[in-house]
Amino acid sequence: MASSTRPATPTPSAQPSPTPAPTPRFTNQPDPQLEALIPATVVGAHVEKPAPSEFGITPGDVGLRFGELGLRFESLAVAFVEKPRLSLFAVRVGGASVDTATLRPYLAAAGQYVGINGLHPEAWRATIVAGKRVWRRGDDAATLAGTTLYCWSAGQYIFLLTGSSDAANRAMVNALPGQPAPTPTPRPSPTPQAGANSSDAGSPTPAASSAPGAS
Repeated sequence: MASSTRPATPTPSAQPSPTPAPTPRFTNQPDPQLEALIPATVVGAHVEKPAPSEFGITPGDVGLRFGELGLRFESLAVAFVEKPRLSLFAVRVGGASVDTATLRPYLAAAGQYVGINGLHPEAWRATIVAGKRVWRRGDDAATLAGTTLYCWSAGQYIFLLTGSSDAANRAMVNALPGQPAPTPTPRPSPTPQAGANSSDAGSPTPAASSAPGAS
């Protein structure tokens, strides 16, 4: 007599665990690698670099001004110069590399964070400083006279800088890493005209009025 068999019950496949969404970090952790990027002096002035335990700002506090990108802020370093007045916020960003161009939507709120009285995104301009792509702001109605701001990325780092001396600000930008400006595409060489002799290929043909012996 044939024995009855039951079909094997398929084993349910394990459901993949959802990737947890990033959350703001409201605690300060030392980041020696980030802190080491900041120079000890700028334009001859000493740069103060307090330890994370000495300031109350956290990566999450700064990140609130940077929307979803700010949720990925992992650590924060702060530096300042008393004379000329200069303040720097440097953060490490977890996950994918950040391009300087993607900072554009957050610039107005970032400016307000460092004391600019007004949300004016149009006041920021993309420019090149020390061969790096940066956003710059200054000389507008919401900015104190002589004050300039810079914001830029170096892939895993974002820098927000403000100060009363643009020379000092530019020196700090120069000392910190950033994304290099794109190399200009060389223009193609002019194509020689058909029928030109190989000896004078590419040379311009003088106009009849300027040819030797022309009347």
